[in-house]
Amino acid sequence: MRFQAIACDYDSTLAHQGRVAPETVEVLRRARTAGKKLILITGRRLEDLASVFSETSAFDLIVAENGGLLSNPTTKLEEALCAEPSEKFVAALALRQVPLSVGKAVVATHQPYETVVQEVIEKLNLDLAITFNRESVMVLPRGVDKGSGLRAALHRLEIEAPQVVGIGDAENDLSFLRLCGFSVAVANAIESLKSQVDHVTLLEDGAGASKIIEEVIAGRELVGATD
Repeated sequence: MRFQAIACDYDSTLAHQGRVAPETVEVLRRARTAGKKLILITGRRLEDLASVFSETSAFDLIVAENGGLLSNPTTKLEEALCAEPSEKFVAALALRQVPLSVGKAVVATHQPYETVVQEVIEKLNLDLAITFNRESVMVLPRGVDKGSGLRAALHRLEIEAPQVVGIGDAENDLSFLRLCGFSVAVANAIESLKSQVDHVTLLEDGAGASKIIEEVIAGRELVGATD
């Protein structure tokens, strides 16, 4: 199959310590020139992403806030994919002294605060779910994740999920990788993810992702196991 699109996580997949190498950006731009659609899928808020990555125009669409927000980096148009965070929920967490980052859709903290977060969710009887990204703890309406975000992006681009190569590194990436026609974990991915994808790269983060993207550009057959 000649894949038509690439969906890729940001941190520890394309980026190393929050930054994308110039050579990785060049590979992304060559993919666009070759006619491939590129979707960035990140847990970051858009403003956080912009502070570390100035080349968002390399992508056709960005799924931000772990599936809660869809953005077109060219037009700057944004589309909410779920309701805004509950003020009551945020206030209750702040009262419990949970360190928070609040986006347009996601409420984020870090381990070990997931226990307190779950207690507040249950106390307020909210239909929210916790997703982990290594040490990060993200809260969104139940059913909203990177997988639902990818489906929204593919609908806009009129592309079917089997035509997509997905690349990621952590727990929260699995929901979108499972939808893709071919799933990849970079070498530095968590072990539990590596066991659930079609392919694991030998190289880490941007170098590993770039090699896969180059294979897609060339139209080569992608195979399972480790390269």
